[in-house]
Amino acid sequence: MLTLFYLLMGHFIADFPLQGEAMAVEKSRHSTTALQKFVPWYYWMTAHCAVHAAAVTLITGNMWIGLSEFFLHFAIDVAKCEGKTNIHQDQMLHILCKITWWLFLTVL
Repeated sequence: MLTLFYLLMGHFIADFPLQGEAMAVEKSRHSTTALQKFVPWYYWMTAHCAVHAAAVTLITGNMWIGLSEFFLHFAIDVAKCEGKTNIHQDQMLHILCKITWWLFLTVL
């Protein structure tokens, strides 16, 4: 259970205090700020997802789970930025990923 706790806390730290306002805005391809002209959205999204992947890798000690986190986090956040999900669905999907990683480690 401690690993699940760490995964959840790592998520909340990476998704809120470590994701500054600029990253939260610029990771969307719909951003029209001046900064978007110099640093494209996918750089921001990649950096944001890499922070999450690093946290998951450090907590689980498993690079493959970290890579899975990277790609799933990317897909989930793109869906939110495209208006296909809302903040509540976004957070639920992220938490379900953490539970899945924990179950994978626990069962195997």
